[in-house]
Order: sequence, then C-alpha cells, then structure tokens
Amino acid sequence: TGMETATKFLNDGKISWYRPKVDPAVMRELMRCSDWHGLRQALGHLGLYAVTGTLAYLTYRNIHIGNWHWTVPVLCACLFLHGTIGSFLGGTACHEMSHKTPFKNKKLNEFFLKVFAFLGYWDHIWYRPSHIKHHQVTVHDDYDGEVVLPTRFTFKDWQFWLGMFAWNPFHSFNIYKTWFNRAVGRLDNDWYQHVLPEANADLRRQHRNWARSILIGHAVLALAFILSGHWFLIVLVTLGSHYCSWLVFLCGSPQHYGLSPNVPDHRLCTRTYTCSWLPGFLYWNMQYHIEHHMFPAVPFYNLPKLHRAIKHDLPPTPHGLRATWREMLAIHKRMQTEPNYCYVPPLPGTTGERAGNDVLEREAALTAS
Repeated sequence: TGMETATKFLNDGKISWYRPKVDPAVMRELMRCSDWHGLRQALGHLGLYAVTGTLAYLTYRNIHIGNWHWTVPVLCACLFLHGTIGSFLGGTACHEMSHKTPFKNKKLNEFFLKVFAFLGYWDHIWYRPSHIKHHQVTVHDDYDGEVVLPTRFTFKDWQFWLGMFAWNPFHSFNIYKTWFNRAVGRLDNDWYQHVLPEANADLRRQHRNWARSILIGHAVLALAFILSGHWFLIVLVTLGSHYCSWLVFLCGSPQHYGLSPNVPDHRLCTRTYTCSWLPGFLYWNMQYHIEHHMFPAVPFYNLPKLHRAIKHDLPPTPHGLRATWREMLAIHKRMQTEPNYCYVPPLPGTTGERAGNDVLEREAALTAS
C-alpha cells in the first residue's frame, strides 16, 4: 500500500560521488548534442531491424516443398538476426532518449523515444523518473529500486536458454500480462509505487494511457496483418523484440553485476568494458557505463572520447565481451559459494573531486543548473 511504499524507499539520500577532473572546455564539447549523430544512430538501428525483417519475410514467402530444406534454415538465421537486433529496441535505445541527450532537437528525441518504446514494449513513462533516481543514488539499498545488488542469474533454467536463442512464449505472456496490469492501473512493485506515487494523478494517468496504447496498438497491427493475409508480420513486428536476447544479455548484464552496493564511487559499483563496433552500436555505447554514470549529460556517441579523457582514473578496462565475461563468470562462480561476495576492482591514485547527487539528478534529467 501507499504507507508501505513510503517506508520502503527513502528520498533523503545525500551522496557525494567521486568524479575525475575534466577540463571545462573539453566537458562542454563532450556534452554537445547533435541531431546528425542522433539520427544516424536511431535510423541506423531501425534500418537494420527493417532489413533483417524484410529478409525474413521474403524468405518466408518463398518457402515451398521443393526448397524447404535450405529456405527454412535461412529463415531461422534471419529471425535470429532480427530478434538479436530487436532485443535492443526497448531498454537500450529508450534509455538514451530518456536522458534527452541523443538529439539537440527535443521533439526529435521525443518522437524516436515513442517509436522505440512502442516497438520494444518499453515503459518510458515510469523509466525516466526511475532512472534519474538511479543516477542520483546508484545501487544504494535504501534509495535505488531500479538496480538492487546483488543481481542474480542462472544458466540452469531451460527457459533462459530458450529466450536467449529462440522464442520463449512464457516470456511474451508475461509481457502482455504486465502491460494489462499497467493499463488498468495495477503497478508491479514497491519501486513502481515509489516512482509513480498515487499523489501524482497526472503521471499515473499518462502511465495507464501508454500501457493502453501499447496493447491496443499492437492488437490493431496484429489484426491488420491477419486480415491482409500477411500474418507472418506479427512475428517480425508485434513479437520482434521478444526473442533471441542473447546479445543484449551479454552486453547489459555486466553493468553492475558482482560489484559493491552503498559506495559513493561509480568505479566500485559500475563496470566499463570496450567491445567491437557492432555490439557497441546496438548497445548505444553503454559499455562505457562508469563514464555514463559519472557524467550522464554526455551523449552516448561522445562516451568513447570521455573514456579516453578519464582513462587514467578508471579501473582496468576489459576489452571484448569474451574478456568481460571471463571476469563475470569468475565472479559468478565465487558468488555461488559466497553469496555476499563483491568484486572490488583496483583503483588508480585518485585526483578527482566530488559531485552531489543533486548534480547527477540535474545532469541525468538534462535540466538547466
């Protein structure tokens, strides 16, 4: 209830976060937003999604009894690529646009946020205030309900593997069940209640309306696909972000996994790694996660430059998903026998400064100082 929610998470956190010193002129340049870079990323991501979807559709249309032995495997490969790209549509792309940093033109930002959120079944109404709080009080138990450490995952669940490399219908069922609950005003958990308080009737109304838009919009699309005789488009559009989530899992899980909660230093509670261009493109450069948390007003396309500017003040950075997951799996193995174990990376000599969580709130929301 409301009283239980009021005591579950606190709002009075005063955290002084460590940040490396960056020349103000350099930082002003790094914080510069660009419609060109934003459009290149957004249209490129949607374009790849459209290309793989088109290839899958054309392959499906050309399957017949004489060629099924090779066209069916080609279709499976196309769907694998399509789902891999589609898995990044929701949380990854919408995360950036929730910060309002990809585009200088905020109307463009809002337009693409809604496009990606619709295709990726993403709750951007809840996520924006939630994520601003997450930046203020990153993985502090009493204040942050978006990411709660220690996070867990298991490789022993068959449904996990089904969702990674194919389609798990139970996952899709749970998505629609969750959106139905939101559409009728039932919120998922205490953190949702905290971020969308009952006192904020307007925000609650926006949240219900977005949930209804998701359900009705995808239902209308599915009906149109069926009535037009192109039912397979349901697999490509309505369900296109529901399957083959292996790469988004590999990219996203390292963000805070196995690190320390309740510390005022993003280098101890957040992980940066580097990777090749394609995962970095699909992941909107969020592999530079320490940098993003330290300076959330820096657009994702400038994070590599920021990384180079403060690299001397960061822990060792693994390169590539293989090296990153070698570290992750070692931590995972140790946590099986030591549930409270936290990996503490070696830190260089610190010459930085401190920034209050009010500063991080302002930068994460991209509001004027």
